[in-house]
Amino acid sequence: MEIKAFQVEEWMNAYETTATYNLAETCVDSISLQTLFEMVGIDKMAFFDAFSRKRMTYGDIEGKPEFLEGICGLYRNVLPEHIVTTHGAAGANHLLISSLVEAGDKVISVMPTYQQLYSIPESIGADVQILHLKKENGYLPDLEELRRMAVPGTKLICINNPNNPSGALMQNEMLREIVEIARDAGAYLLCDEVYRHLNQEDGYIESIVDLYEKGISVSSMSKVFSLAGLRLGWIVTKDAALKKQLLSHRDYCLISCGMFDEAIAAVALKHADKILARSRSLIQKNLEILDTWVQKEPHISYVKPKAGTTALLHYEGEMDSVTFCKQMLDETGVFMTPGDCFGEEKCARIGYACSSEDLTVGLEKMSEYLKKTLK
Repeated sequence: MEIKAFQVEEWMNAYETTATYNLAETCVDSISLQTLFEMVGIDKMAFFDAFSRKRMTYGDIEGKPEFLEGICGLYRNVLPEHIVTTHGAAGANHLLISSLVEAGDKVISVMPTYQQLYSIPESIGADVQILHLKKENGYLPDLEELRRMAVPGTKLICINNPNNPSGALMQNEMLREIVEIARDAGAYLLCDEVYRHLNQEDGYIESIVDLYEKGISVSSMSKVFSLAGLRLGWIVTKDAALKKQLLSHRDYCLISCGMFDEAIAAVALKHADKILARSRSLIQKNLEILDTWVQKEPHISYVKPKAGTTALLHYEGEMDSVTFCKQMLDETGVFMTPGDCFGEEKCARIGYACSSEDLTVGLEKMSEYLKKTLK
């Protein structure tokens, strides 16, 4: 099977370890197990002593019950039997699309978004149609255009809420309109929700799985919960036949997730409110830092993000985004992701959920680079 290079991941792999100020990272500033146990009031030594006595079998094939219960708490009406555990959200997207989509199927995906959502179905031989999200529309989908694209027989519509890389957030009313478009077409509706719960303002954003009988939610422990090292994700579907199909395909690539990973995730999700409070506080503080910087920077514009951890910074001048980001890394140690990785030019994606200190200094270094480069 041929598949296009995964641009954003190849970019991160090539340069991330050389950065002094990593403003390309998209997870909320990662925490250690020590920090996790302190946050939730767990006796670290008692936890490790009890776990060390366990035999290292495959564990619970379909997921540790406490982990599944923790996932259910992130939704309105989800039960453990609706969940398929995976190796990160990347594993979830890959499993879902490769299980559901066949050559010749019509698939619609937004863009810019995480490349899996359009390159994987394309590699299978699907007829992939792109719904372009535009800066002038706040990177929100044009629903009339989506309605024209979603003809009866469409197999799958892929969206991302909150959006990566723009930080745009579809509110509940728009999500319900998209559900009606998908329902009219008879399509499954996949929503990559790895940044869900990270809103800048108060308010509950629904999951697509709670809105639509053929809605599919994908998420993970990485972005919101600052535990990417666990490599745990999940698919939520209330379609029993689809879940059976997913488990059948899962047998070929993943017997089970790790016992230790799921035990840690169960602890984190039992105390999700505490971790979410930390995450929201950091992204809200850091967006204020970023927004103040953007307003003072003459060469930069952006659509202020409503949620998530990322934004697209548009710059003036003729330099392509790969050269812009590589040169900035070489000269300042500031690392960001070229818009080219998302099919966008004259912009770069910033991840602003790192430590506030790194963000502040990184932006100062970037200002020096802009002043010299974009005269």
